Amino acid sequence: MKKYLLIFILVLSTALSATAQKIPTATELTTKSMQALDKKMTLNPTQRNIIFNYTLNLYAAQLALSKKQQAGLSNEDDITKMYKLQNETTANIRNILKGEQLDQYDQFLEEQLRGVDKKKKKGKHDKEEEEAVTGIAGLKSGSHP
Repeated sequence: MKKYLLIFILVLSTALSATAQKIPTATELTTKSMQALDKKMTLNPTQRNIIFNYTLNLYAAQLALSKKQQAGLSNEDDITKMYKLQNETTANIRNILKGEQLDQYDQFLEEQLRGVDKKKKKGKHDKEEEEAVTGIAGLKSGSHP
């Protein structure tokens, strides 16, 4: 009986470790970010390569900080350095861009900070849902949520 229990636990742990979420690499994160940026604006090859390198360095530092935080070894200075690196990276990228690209980059950054728009992600199901009327107004109208 103990053998079967041990084998069951071994198989279960193997299955769970196989389905565990993989942490993306800095290159994967950078590639995804650059694809989103390419959809937003047009870059020449030189601009694209330079921005790729800046973004790759930023993501590598962020992943290193994340690992350090998980190990419990980070401190306030590390977080401050990360914010400083983010600001420097954004400033360096802005120095590369010209004219209308600056406005497009600002819009890109705003979208990144806001996150994914739920209405766009829904696809076919993006019909507006009626808001439930609550309180006395809901009782008077006879509507049921």
